[in-house]
Amino acid sequence: MFFSVDYSKCNQDGLCALECPAKIIEMQDKGPVAIEGAEDTCIQCGHCVAVCPEAALTLDFLSPESCRAVDEKLQLTPDHVEHFLRSRRSIRTYRKKVVPPDVLEKCLSLASAAPTGSNRQSVKWLVVHEKKDVQSIGAHVIDWMRYMITHAPEIAARFNVQKLIEAWEAKIDRICRDAPHLIFAYALKENGSGKADCDTAIAYLELALPSFGLGSCWAGYVTFAVNQWPPLAEFLGVQDEHQVQGAVMVGYPKFTYKRIPERNKADIVFFK
Repeated sequence: MFFSVDYSKCNQDGLCALECPAKIIEMQDKGPVAIEGAEDTCIQCGHCVAVCPEAALTLDFLSPESCRAVDEKLQLTPDHVEHFLRSRRSIRTYRKKVVPPDVLEKCLSLASAAPTGSNRQSVKWLVVHEKKDVQSIGAHVIDWMRYMITHAPEIAARFNVQKLIEAWEAKIDRICRDAPHLIFAYALKENGSGKADCDTAIAYLELALPSFGLGSCWAGYVTFAVNQWPPLAEFLGVQDEHQVQGAVMVGYPKFTYKRIPERNKADIVFFK
């Protein structure tokens, strides 16, 4: 059965119905009941199971027993959150140390908890683990930049690609920053929320990495090139129906930061 309730546990507080984003649960005399056609409308977010204090509700794909309990002792204080978010730095200098695949998999499993449009959970990941492949990707980006100088000089000037090419030729990697690994996030082109989903997932990834002693930085040149330069997309095996929405360099930071620079004051307007 798609939706089942242990009515001996249910306290009829109606939280499941109130929290359901698809509004497929209604309260009746005996307690919550799924409306007709609920299975086809459910977005499988799990809100109803997660919010029930009595663990009375079960879905055919999710039971209370299969969920990790929220540990109030692990909740972060506002001070902890502020320090963590303000102290995180984009890392562009990495140690020559390989990150074990299982560590990257753990980080990506956390990043995959990021919210997605209608809970599609459609973000896909491509991990480039070998340093030689990262270097090949950098070389592809440089090829694209050389092409842009001839065929799209205005864009090339905007990106200041001549300086980047000169640095590359001098064995200075300003494309991938000599990072040991690259991680790409991509989704189906037909997914209207694909970009937002991937951007949010990458943000989660960047926030998860420091707890594993890792750092990251968005690989903007790589992201732009992969969707403009077919040889790079072919190298990565990106299928025509998919769109790469972002890429990040990942590795162990070579340096640690001791201070938190100030940022511009938030530009906020309260609508009246």
